[in-house]
This record gives sequence, C-alpha cells and structure tokens, in this order.
Amino acid sequence: MSLEKCFFVPNIIGYIRIVLVLAAWCAFNNHALFLPAYVTSIILDGIDGWIARRLNQTSRFGAWLDVIIDNMGRSMVWNMLFQWGWLISTLEWCVFVCNYSAFGVQWKSSFKESPYWVNAIMAKGFKTPLGVFTVAGLHVLPVWLYGCQHGVLTNTFYIPEWCQGLVLLLLIAGRLLCMSVEMWCIWTHVLYLTDIKETKHN
Repeated sequence: MSLEKCFFVPNIIGYIRIVLVLAAWCAFNNHALFLPAYVTSIILDGIDGWIARRLNQTSRFGAWLDVIIDNMGRSMVWNMLFQWGWLISTLEWCVFVCNYSAFGVQWKSSFKESPYWVNAIMAKGFKTPLGVFTVAGLHVLPVWLYGCQHGVLTNTFYIPEWCQGLVLLLLIAGRLLCMSVEMWCIWTHVLYLTDIKETKHN
C-alpha cells in the first residue's frame, strides 16, 4: 500500500473520529462532553465517504478504516451501557470478519443473490426508507439508550417519556432488522467456509 493513502483527507477524518471516540469513552459519564464528541464522530462518518468520492480519494484502506471506527464506537457505547453489551459488539465484529474475509471492501455488492428482505434493506447502499430505518437502529439506538439511561432526553431536551418510548421501539425494530441481516451474513459465511473445506477434502 502506498503510504500516501494513509494521509488522504477522508482517512485523516477517520483518525479524528478515533480521537473523538476515545474522548467520548473518557467522558462517558459526562453527557455534556460525551454527546458532542460521539455525535460529531457519527456526523463525520457521513461526511468522509462523500469527501473521498469528491476528491477521488477512495481506497481499500479507507473503506476498511471506516468500518473499524464504526464498530469501535458502537462497541464502546454498548459495553459501557450494559453488562451484556458485549453480545451486540461481538455480533457486529463477527459480521465484519465474515464480510471482509470473504469479499473485502466490496462486501456491499455481495448481496445480489441474497433473500428479498436482505436486498430490500441493502438496496442502493441503504439509501432507501427501509435501509435508513435499519441504519438508524444500528447507529442511533445506542445513543438514544444513552440519553434514556443518563436522563439527557428528559432533563436536557425535555422529550416526553411516551415519545422516548415510541422512538425507542422504532429504533429497536430497526436494530432487529439489522440483526436479521447480520445473522444471514454469518450463516452465509459458515456455508462458504464449509464449501471450501469440502472442496479441498475432495
């Protein structure tokens, strides 16, 4: 790999995101510091890809780094929020390993022969109502749970409890949809591995 790719603008944004995630981790119990740091990291996640395409600075390293930072941030929040949070983060890392070991950075294009419901979620790179709903469950649910657990939604944003509960249910539904795709990815990878093993054996 040419080392200059490490200094592409979108990758530098990625390094900034790592710093923000670490800062959010250090300030986890101080929502006035945690939320700006973590939410800024999420916002930058939506910007770096656009900048990469705009500046023609897409790279395999950048695509890999982006997913690593996404998982790093969500894993931190899940594990800090709940004792069982490691189950969610483990699932996400398993999916990362499955997709990247089999398809590399082109993993999003590997769903063409997947079931209808998986294709519906993955269509146009999640840029459909169902895809956005699913991604919201993936990225927003941990932040929303943080807001509920630390009283931010009630004491800072004055969101009624019924509204908090309704949004929470919607985000959980989106996360369950995401989990269904994750489980399908893992199952597909298991089949892929067993096929290779049988081929070599024969």
